[in-house]
Amino acid sequence: MAKTDFLTCLIFLLLFATFWGNLSANSANITTDQSTLLVFKSHITQDPHNLLATNWSTSISVCNWIGVTCGSKHRRVIALDLSSSDLTGTIPSQLGNLSFLSRLNIRDNSFHGSLPIELTHLYRLKYLNLGNNSFHGEIPPWFGYLAKLQSLFLDNNHLSGSTLLFSPY
Repeated sequence: MAKTDFLTCLIFLLLFATFWGNLSANSANITTDQSTLLVFKSHITQDPHNLLATNWSTSISVCNWIGVTCGSKHRRVIALDLSSSDLTGTIPSQLGNLSFLSRLNIRDNSFHGSLPIELTHLYRLKYLNLGNNSFHGEIPPWFGYLAKLQSLFLDNNHLSGSTLLFSPY
């Protein structure tokens, strides 16, 4: 009987430890997403409608922030849509830390600068709309490494080069 109680207790502890480990890992991951988006917010120099200033706060779950969509399975940021928000700023390299991101739409704003190579870390990215901003420089050749990318919009920027994408696969 004592052996059965010991085994039951051991199984319970193992299940509890597994559950707690998963809960902690998910918490750390959404914390990473939140930190990444707060860095992105810090690169916004103009937000005339105060969309991010009033809503993107640590007192609100990142999954409830304006323009942010989280997946139901992992509760990670899977989409960021800030299109037509009259935002001005640059894209920080840390945006590449949103490892579950599949959709990024910042069309019709005033983002400028170059596109950080760290965006290649967004290996789940299927949709990328950067149209009608003020990005400049060469169209990055690394777009071809985003193997799942199905839709790419770069129109009405100050980019040069070929939009012909190729994948080494």
